[in-house]
Amino acid sequence: MTAVVDRLRTDRPVFSVEFFPPRDDASERQLWRAVRELEPLDPAFVSITYGAGGSSRDRTIRTTGRIAQETTLVPMAHLTGVNHSLAELRNVVGWYAAVGVHNVLAVRGDPPGDPLGEWVAHPEGITYASELVRLVRSLGPFCVGVAAFPYGHPRSGDLDTDTDHLVGKIRAGADFAIAQLFFEADDFLRLRDRLASRGCDAPLLPGVMPLTTVRTLDKTVELSGAGVPPSLERRLAPHRDDPKAFRAAGIDVVTELSERLLAEGVRGLHFYTLNRSTATREVIGRLGLAPTRV
Repeated sequence: MTAVVDRLRTDRPVFSVEFFPPRDDASERQLWRAVRELEPLDPAFVSITYGAGGSSRDRTIRTTGRIAQETTLVPMAHLTGVNHSLAELRNVVGWYAAVGVHNVLAVRGDPPGDPLGEWVAHPEGITYASELVRLVRSLGPFCVGVAAFPYGHPRSGDLDTDTDHLVGKIRAGADFAIAQLFFEADDFLRLRDRLASRGCDAPLLPGVMPLTTVRTLDKTVELSGAGVPPSLERRLAPHRDDPKAFRAAGIDVVTELSERLLAEGVRGLHFYTLNRSTATREVIGRLGLAPTRV
């Protein structure tokens, strides 16, 4: 088994990429084009987000298994506790192990429909992500990651409380954390400082999404829970009606953000790809993170 945390222990900066399970045959073909185009760049790992219900969950397991068995990539499967009993969670983890996947990102998950609605635990399930971390670790030799929130989770009262929850997940057995999206490098670096002040040195990866369209900018707002900073709005606003110019400016912004993070000693970047590879490959190329043989 290749553990994600071992892939992060390197003398050079690395990158990783995230995919979501395809909805249909066409999106599955698109996903596999991206997988094959990114594979030669040797990402530290690839993560596949988790659909908690029915066919979506099945596609997650199938996709993760195919990556494990048909590529040279190191897959990491997401797992959410929402709406699952302990028996169901054990079953999913067993499926992952059966297809050769031993890296898991354990997240509590949000209720369907309204992410900020009242969170009600499954009567036979888990309430906190730390419980899910302990469960996965109890089921075998898994490497476990958790989610981090530069602006704090929407349900956290303040940043210090949110950081305490993150430290609790790591102390429960998590090996590393991946930060949700953010707009400015200092937002991530402050999170890193908060962890360090608590004596926590687990690897923390920043989440990065290439800003290629207005839609990806809006998606960053949605996933981060933060508004667009005025300085970034001024830079991108003139190009909102010019897709080509917006893409060029957005790629510049994300490249500059990534350069700042690397200059501050960040050892890995986690790219949200939306199941496409071109923009991610472009940023990786600009940063010099691709293997020299490619």
